[in-house]
Amino acid sequence: MTGTLVLAGTPIGDVADAPPRLAAELTAADIVAAEDTRRLRRLTQALGVQPGGRTVSYFEGNEAARTPELVEALAGGARVLLVTDAGMPSVSDPGYRLVAAAVERDIRVTAVPGPSAVLTALALSGLPVDRFCFEGFLPRKAGERLTRLREVAEERRTLVYFEAPHRLDDTLAAMAEVFGGERRAAVCRELTKTYEEIKRGELTELAAWAAEGVRGEITVVVEGAPESTEVLGADELVRRVQVREEAGERRKEAIAAVAADAGLPKREVFDAVVAAKNAALKSPTDGKELS
Repeated sequence: MTGTLVLAGTPIGDVADAPPRLAAELTAADIVAAEDTRRLRRLTQALGVQPGGRTVSYFEGNEAARTPELVEALAGGARVLLVTDAGMPSVSDPGYRLVAAAVERDIRVTAVPGPSAVLTALALSGLPVDRFCFEGFLPRKAGERLTRLREVAEERRTLVYFEAPHRLDDTLAAMAEVFGGERRAAVCRELTKTYEEIKRGELTELAAWAAEGVRGEITVVVEGAPESTEVLGADELVRRVQVREEAGERRKEAIAAVAADAGLPKREVFDAVVAAKNAALKSPTDGKELS
């Protein structure tokens, strides 16, 4: 019989938030795969338990190489417990490769639910939580970050991001540029820890606050795009795209930005631009295409 892969949530701050089953799984597992074995040691000491099996490291640097080894152990009947530094494995943490490989081999995968920075931040943000999407970490490079933000500029659902403290001010400034400075957001810092702080406000205000320097683990929750009340004709959409192109934006980015501002699907703006281009290729007198 094959073994079982157990994904276990770990505290995101307060060790008292550890799920009750975590201690039992730590003692029952044949192998504990940990993102940081030193942090695992501190966690087990706090819980007053000793791992029953062997402990191995499983982090971004060795995830690809160690996955086959763990899968073979699972195929041989081992119970493997996967824990990361905080929260649920696979959610912006190591784990996806191992889960995918185990599923492919028809190995049972289960979970010990635990604390989640995403859900905790959403609940504390004061923003709509009935529909949301998690975007993880944004790219580090400014241009790539702007491109990623423009892809969701028209998203109506609440957005959730993780961010490093030293990049927070640049990220909030980029969000203000793409989403609009008046868009509401919440910066959730050090969730469940001693110095927990929830800073709420408009993106422009939060960017100015973050410029003074912020420390700790950061989760950012951003209000979804508002429904547009302005009705724009095709000619005006094309004109706005042209203005952005003349300012140096690529056409794809200009179309995405205009669509976001107007609250329209990108396809609608794209079609208007293509129609205008096709019209410009025709003779103004006989309607035939120019050679």
